[in-house]
Amino acid sequence: MTVSVLLVDDEPLVRAGLRAVLEAQPGIEVAGEAADGAAVVPLVRRLRPDVVAMDVRMPLQDGIEATRAVLRLVDDPPKILVVTTFENDAYVYDALRAGADGFLLKRSRPAEIVHAVRLVAEGDSLLFPAAVRDLARTYGSPAARSVLDRASLTEREREVLRRMARGLSNAEIADELVVGAETVKSHVSAVLAKLGARDRTQAVILAYESGFVSPG
Repeated sequence: MTVSVLLVDDEPLVRAGLRAVLEAQPGIEVAGEAADGAAVVPLVRRLRPDVVAMDVRMPLQDGIEATRAVLRLVDDPPKILVVTTFENDAYVYDALRAGADGFLLKRSRPAEIVHAVRLVAEGDSLLFPAAVRDLARTYGSPAARSVLDRASLTEREREVLRRMARGLSNAEIADELVVGAETVKSHVSAVLAKLGARDRTQAVILAYESGFVSPG
């Protein structure tokens, strides 16, 4: 399966660098480019990429609003990988709260960039570096704690959520819990349903903001 990627960044050199790295890899193609978040929804509808590599800070519409727009306006939206300069940028956390699926530093090595795109495309794990997890302390809220309390997760579902928050894939969770991957997939679905979370990102954000798991 070929993973198609839409590059969104206001810096032509950054887009060119990402394109060069990704197109050198088998099974990855760059479907198109955009210089601002305002162009993302029309391009996603036309090109149907699997992953959008989204810069956070752009002049007309930033990556946070563009992420919200894609998830709100596009049927079967692509995965969104936040690409930024600073790992402790609060904008990154806001993008993750808006529904982005992972995080990538612009200074990442080529192998890390490729790994991030493939991982996000697979859709069963998240890229949440420790620096971003630390920001959850700022956003902790009684509302998030209330959601976790009302969810009444089983002990096994709580174990799965803790591992989701560590960024483990379904296969890695299955290995740790010594169960089948399909069993983990069922537990993940139950966790999302009970939390009222749209996806893994929202569930993990709730886990951190509620204090259910601690950064680090």
